[in-house]
Order: sequence, then C-alpha cells, then structure tokens
Amino acid sequence: MEQKLKEFIISRHPYDQMGKEALEKILSKAELVEYTTDQMVYRFGEKLDGLYIIESGKVQITDRLGDVISELGIGNSFGERGLLKDGMAATHARVTEDAQLVCIPADLVDILMKEDRSFREFFDRQSRARKPSSFVSHSRLATTPIKELMSRPPVSVSPETTIKEASILMRDEKISCVLVSEENRLLGILTLRDLSYKAIVDNMPNSTLVSEIMSLEPPTIDIDALANDALIKVAQNHVDHLPIMENGKPVGILTKSNLVSRNALSSLSLVLQISRARHMSKMKEYVSKLPLVLAQLAGSGTAPHIITRLLTDIADACTRRLIELYKLDHGEAPAPFVWAACGSQGRQEQTGVSDQDNCIIYQDGAHDTSWFKGLAKFVCDGLEHVGYFNCPGDMMATNPTWCQPVSVWRGYFDKWISSPTGESQMLASVMFDLRAIYGEASILEDMQEGVLQKAEDNSIFVGFMISNSISHHPPLSLFRGFATIKSGEHKDTVDLKHNGVVPITDMARVFAIKGKVKAVSTRERLLGAVLEGVLSQSGGDDLIAAYDFIQEQRLRHQMRQIRAGEEADNFLAPSSLSELDRSHLRDAFVMVKSMQSAISRQSL
Repeated sequence: MEQKLKEFIISRHPYDQMGKEALEKILSKAELVEYTTDQMVYRFGEKLDGLYIIESGKVQITDRLGDVISELGIGNSFGERGLLKDGMAATHARVTEDAQLVCIPADLVDILMKEDRSFREFFDRQSRARKPSSFVSHSRLATTPIKELMSRPPVSVSPETTIKEASILMRDEKISCVLVSEENRLLGILTLRDLSYKAIVDNMPNSTLVSEIMSLEPPTIDIDALANDALIKVAQNHVDHLPIMENGKPVGILTKSNLVSRNALSSLSLVLQISRARHMSKMKEYVSKLPLVLAQLAGSGTAPHIITRLLTDIADACTRRLIELYKLDHGEAPAPFVWAACGSQGRQEQTGVSDQDNCIIYQDGAHDTSWFKGLAKFVCDGLEHVGYFNCPGDMMATNPTWCQPVSVWRGYFDKWISSPTGESQMLASVMFDLRAIYGEASILEDMQEGVLQKAEDNSIFVGFMISNSISHHPPLSLFRGFATIKSGEHKDTVDLKHNGVVPITDMARVFAIKGKVKAVSTRERLLGAVLEGVLSQSGGDDLIAAYDFIQEQRLRHQMRQIRAGEEADNFLAPSSLSELDRSHLRDAFVMVKSMQSAISRQSL
C-alpha cells in the first residue's frame, strides 16, 4: 500500500489508537477500490466483502426501504453494522460522487474485533450494553438476585405445632421466625414478635397451636427478584421477614436486618427513611439527596435501566408514604382503589429530572368520592413539595378526569381505541404506561387485560400509535453529524429525552400493543415483543443497545452537571463527548431512525 494511503488510514480514528500488530495487518491486507457515481457498493441483504473507509468521494447510505440515513464523506466508515451481525448488508450503500474506498476484508474485521480493543470499542455499538457494570458497594446489593442471598433452607413447622415446640426450635436453630406450612404450601409465619406480643402478653398456655397466633398470608418475594425488590417490600409492608418463593413453594427467608447489614445502600436507605417519615419536611430532605444517588450510580458504571429503576423506587416510596399519611387522618377509602403512575414513573425510567404523572382508579359504587379527591390533592401537593414537579400537561390525579371509577376508565380506553384522534392517541400513549403503586393492583390489571386485546385488534388505532411513534425524530444531519438546536438557551445541544429516548419508548409501546405484552418498561417491552414474534431478534437487540447507550449518555451528562453543582437536564452538547462516544451516539440515533422508517411502512 502506498505511503500516502497508509498515512491517511493512520490519521483516522480508531486506527490512530490501534496496536502496532493489528494496524500492520490492516495496512497489508486492505485494498483500495474505485467506484463511479451512482454505482452501488452493496445492497441490503448482500454478503459484505468488508468494512469500507472513504478515501475520496461521497457515499449515500439508505435503509432497506430507501430512506436516506447518511451522506458520508472522506474518512467515514460504513458496513460495520452488517459485519457485526451476520455478515450481510443491513443497508444500501450508493456512491454519489466518484469515490475511492479502502476495503478491510471481512475475515480481518472478525480478527480485529477479537484482538484489538480500540477497534472493537469504536465499531461495536452494543459493546457497552454487554459490558458488565463495575458496581460499587451501594449498587451491588441492589442488583443482587435473591437466590444469591439465601444461606439456608427455611425452617418450617406444621399448623399443629405448639408454641412451646416452636419456641424451642427457634432457640436451638438461632432464628427469629419459622414458616408455617402444610405440604409445601405456605400458610403463615410465626415470629418472635408474635410470641412476645400475643402468646406472652395474653398469657397463652404452652399447648397453644402456632396456627392460632401466626401471621396469615405474609408478604413474600420470588426467588428471581432482586434484593432491591425485597427491601422495598419490607418497607412497604412494615415487616421484618420475607418468605422466598419458587414455583409457589417456600424455599428460604430474608430478614430486614440481614438485608441492611449486607450493605447500606444509598437508594435503599432513602426508601426506608421515606417509608418511616412522619412529615413532608423529612421526605423533602431525603429526596434532595436523589441527585447524589444518581451521580454515584452513574459514576460506578451501573446499567442505565438499573439506575432509573432505583431512582423510580424513591418516587414510589414517597407516593406510598403520602397515601399512608393521608389515611392516618382520614381513615380507610370508601371503596377499593388503586393509585397508579404513568409516564416515566410508570415505566420505572425516572432520571434526575422528573415530574409526576398519576391517577386514581376506584371501584364503581363509591358514594362519597370526596375522600379520593382529598387524597389526590394531598399526595400531588406533597409530591410537588418534596421535589417532583407537577405535570405540565396536568395528567395528575388532581385533575378530575384522572380520578374516576373503573367504568369511566374503561370508557376512556374504549373511546380512544374505537375512535382514534390525535388527542386520543396522545392520551392513550401516556395511559398505556400505567403501573400500580398503591392499593388493589388487580383493579388495574383486570382493566389492562381487555384494553390490550381491543387495541391490538383495531388496526386504525395501531396506525395512529405508529404515527405517534415516529413524530419525534433523532437529531441527525445527513452529513455524518448531529442536528443540534440552533439557538436559545440550549444552542448546539441535542435533546436526549425527546429526540433520543422518547422515540424508542414510543416504538416499544407499539410493539407491546401488537404483541399484547403487559410489561410497561421500555426494555421489558422490547424483550417481550421479540418473544411474541412482533419484533425480530436483531431488531430488538439493536433497539435495546441504542436505548441503553442513549440513556447512559443522558445519565452521565446529568452526573457531570450534578457534580459541577448545576441543575440536571437532558440537553447534551455532542462536542463535549469523546470521538468514540460521539460515534456510538450517532450510530444509536441511526438505528432509531432506521427502525422508525421500517415501522412507519406498517401504518401505510
């Protein structure tokens, strides 16, 4: 290869950072190929010869449907997306100005991906999604599966066991509780507190059966849950012991003291403190620490979907505690109800910038609805006071529209689905993200069951939802750059929320409707859509990788702002990123745009 061409390659990223041996392989095996204007380099679905670098000229990249993705110029690379999948072209590539292209053979690309870190990190968009997080102590427990915290099988007794026999067993085993079960079916739990507060205080005889004083139907945790889920359930139910279940059978016990002693997690300790708070002033104090939690988690390399889930847990805890405080002063509800969150809280995807989106759904037949109106005002005002600002679109329980009985809510969804309009698809988009926070979750679950079926069966409604999913465009310019904001406060930045995360969230919602996927989080919807066959495996992998990377950059941007003493936002200046991160971010936006193009054809 002539010296001038060698110098050209070596001056480009990532080749300027590659190891000497890997670089020598490229320089010895790469070929210079000439193309004329309008000549195709490759077509969608063709086997790729290799990875291309533009030495001169221009190349236009279009998706399989012909929509333009990029206009590439000197120094740009293309073809890596297909090479890293199955070796087949994932786009069309057409020369728009006579070009000379350097082609690195496909087999050499495979070798370089394995042997050279700089090459691999630059071209593999999914590398970060697969990279294990380097959790620090406060995130390690949060993401630890329950099964890894189990140290011994549970100690169980039959309901005919006497309290004396149970007490001796607990003393000998050095445990604070026993499960009461029959044929592997959990009936209840007997704790030292039950023995103290019931048996001893009431002077019960030693022959009393444990079935007479045990706690019935104790809250449980599934063995596949995370430690974070367990500690939240402990706080939510005000219990010290959680039976661990597998396939409906008790297989272990987790105690509150065991969880806390394992590690004092920042996010989880906030949840515990909030669950015990007696005044909103204390809750506000705890919530004010949320930015520091975000910064710690993002700085530790914790996966984005774990960070947003942990941050959402704090909002959930505030909501539950405010409802409990209201009930202390106003008594129980006049009818069964569920407090549900929508938006980012509903999807468990909150960051350092979050408003509140919520509603109340109560059973038909409630004669005094003033209790629910009072609850809505108390909780929404409380959430605003502690740090969760009001929804700009007034999608809150304080709006009478969103505090209604089940029959009215069913009517809402029936109307949105049967007679879709621009407004109805917008409202439906928000309300399809509903998640139960407090109360009778079955009220929401029963309603959602029928709603998903009706939505999937109505092609016109699905078409409206698809149109909504492509209304937010990734911030891409044709010439391998970013379409940044041109003026104002956020000049030269891109909005990672509305033009990055929202397009993926909207598409995931469409896939969930088409596949009747009940999950509400974006990631789980995409995974469920793949399982249901409404999204290809490769499409799902690409969208999840794009989503994870955009969220990672969003959270790290907020982390940097928080550490600088600034207020967190979603506006990132691409110029602040390394060349590697800019390349990955742009590739993520390209993937979103390609998927939007594909899904838009389904609404035609």
